[in-house]
Amino acid sequence: MSIIQLLYAALIGLIQGISEWLPISSKTQIIVSSHYLLNLSIPVGYTFGLFMEIGTLAAAIIYFRKDLAKLVHVLAGSRDPMKRKLFAYVLVVTVITGLIAVPLFLVVEHFIGSGNADTGIAVGIPMLVLGLVLLGDAALIRYSRKKMSQGMSFRKLENLSVKDYILVGITQGISVIPGVSRSGITTSAMLLLGIEPDEAFRLSFTAGIFAALGAFGLTLVASRSNVAASIAGIGTVGLAVAIITSFVISFFLIDFLIKFAAKQKITYLTAGLGITAIAISLLYLVFGV
Repeated sequence: MSIIQLLYAALIGLIQGISEWLPISSKTQIIVSSHYLLNLSIPVGYTFGLFMEIGTLAAAIIYFRKDLAKLVHVLAGSRDPMKRKLFAYVLVVTVITGLIAVPLFLVVEHFIGSGNADTGIAVGIPMLVLGLVLLGDAALIRYSRKKMSQGMSFRKLENLSVKDYILVGITQGISVIPGVSRSGITTSAMLLLGIEPDEAFRLSFTAGIFAALGAFGLTLVASRSNVAASIAGIGTVGLAVAIITSFVISFFLIDFLIKFAAKQKITYLTAGLGITAIAISLLYLVFGV
């Protein structure tokens, strides 16, 4: 494998590690980058984008190992109310996500594979909507911060109901569509539900672990030929480089986002992410893939 190919693999890992946690749809960025760097077709690139979540998944598992341990404690019989609350949240969100995402994945894969999809519009419109929602989130957070000084408080996990879990699961399920960022849309949904920003990021990323596991498993079961084609395109060494790079970048970015979300400047971060999503959506709408 040449140095250039290794650099391409590292670049794809970098793109995955950053875009997975920002509202710019990691699937879409991998579709585009693998198409131009590895010469993968759009359908194969879509599958590769889901498959590449393995690196970011590993980072999330290590970072949220304490929360995952709480889930294991519940399975072992723990009666702790907060651990059981977290378990119920993850269970409901994951089930709803699967019910929405699996059939939607099959539809999207068929649509992309048919060659009839206008990728620029299919990616640009959802990302544009998400960017506008994030700008709305920023305004909502700013408004809520002011209300907090008057006695209003944000919601946390203990204040959520099964209805809230279902809404989060639905939003996470539709993120299988290219152009829709999983972390962006789920975090936005929770912010709109009045959940504290750092809690929203934490709960979004925790639920994302099981969504990523499902996405990885689904691609192995339903799209084995595309997985094989993508691995052949990047090579086993290149795949390892890409996954390791995405793992390292993801671990540090998760930590940064959650810590930053607890600060007053989260409003500026959310607005900045919204502007970023809108800017990228306009590039897709104007230039396509």
